[in-house]
Amino acid sequence: MRKLRIKRKNAVYHVVARANRGEFILNTSDMKEMFLKILGQAKRKYKFNLKHFCIMSNHIHLMIEPTGDTDLSKLMQWILAVFASRFNRFFGLKGHVWYDRFKSKIIETLIQFIKTFQYISDNPVKAGITVNNKDYDFCGLKYVKCNYSGLVELPDKLIRLLFPEFRQNLLIHS
Repeated sequence: MRKLRIKRKNAVYHVVARANRGEFILNTSDMKEMFLKILGQAKRKYKFNLKHFCIMSNHIHLMIEPTGDTDLSKLMQWILAVFASRFNRFFGLKGHVWYDRFKSKIIETLIQFIKTFQYISDNPVKAGITVNNKDYDFCGLKYVKCNYSGLVELPDKLIRLLFPEFRQNLLIHS
């Protein structure tokens, strides 16, 4: 019997979903863009705040806050199922795209929030993909840096103060 997922109203979650067999299903810009497009569609279908994200070649990280009556499991099931369906159709495949269920952890303290935010930001640097996490095209930092709107929530004043990456935006988005 699988462990029950812990859910809490108005909680922020760190969500991780890994590709089946560790395959690099998201290794091209086209596949990462497809995932981003699905996230955008999910924002129109469900109520949630996307605080941060990073799309790597074989997994994704999201800092996500379901709002209203949105259920995290239903939201993630929709995102991952839609991606799997489109991925399989694109490549003429059948079967599982994602390994197991997505993992989620409630972020309960400011320290956890800071560590999780930094961990997600540093993923492409640790993987050797980029030297500067703000330059990785498939990370929330790049979206905020370039003022892309609609997908990632603009950081509030506290986040901009805690993370030097956002200090240049301090006056712009006050």
